[in-house]
Amino acid sequence: MKQLLILLIISLSFGQKQTPAEFWSKYDQKEKVAFINGVYGTISTLKTHHQQEVKRQFTHDKNWVAPFYIERFYTIADEYRAEEIGYDLKIVVLHMDAFYVNSDNYNIPVMEALRIVSLMQDGERKKANLRLLKAQRKYIKM
Repeated sequence: MKQLLILLIISLSFGQKQTPAEFWSKYDQKEKVAFINGVYGTISTLKTHHQQEVKRQFTHDKNWVAPFYIERFYTIADEYRAEEIGYDLKIVVLHMDAFYVNSDNYNIPVMEALRIVSLMQDGERKKANLRLLKAQRKYIKM
């Protein structure tokens, strides 16, 4: 246990020094498409498992209504997937590449960038722009 703690401290102190933009740009297009495909698959799997678990726990109660926070969870999860473009993930990759061209976006984590890009792709410009401004303010390096 002590060795694990020491290893964790060392890995955190010598952790990656690259920005999310550098992380994203070091991969080729096929690897980026695979990354986004993995994210989409993970989101879908998590939602499905959660829905099944909620159904399993509350099937015996006929008066049960799903609380708002469960629907909000699904809505947030869906914000990471661009549904309007279908399954052409190359379009998402191109928009992610364009996202990281702007120096104001270099430090925004890849998952947050994907959320912003997906919202924009789905026509939710106001929500996407608000998320972008918040992320730029949060992750700007002075």
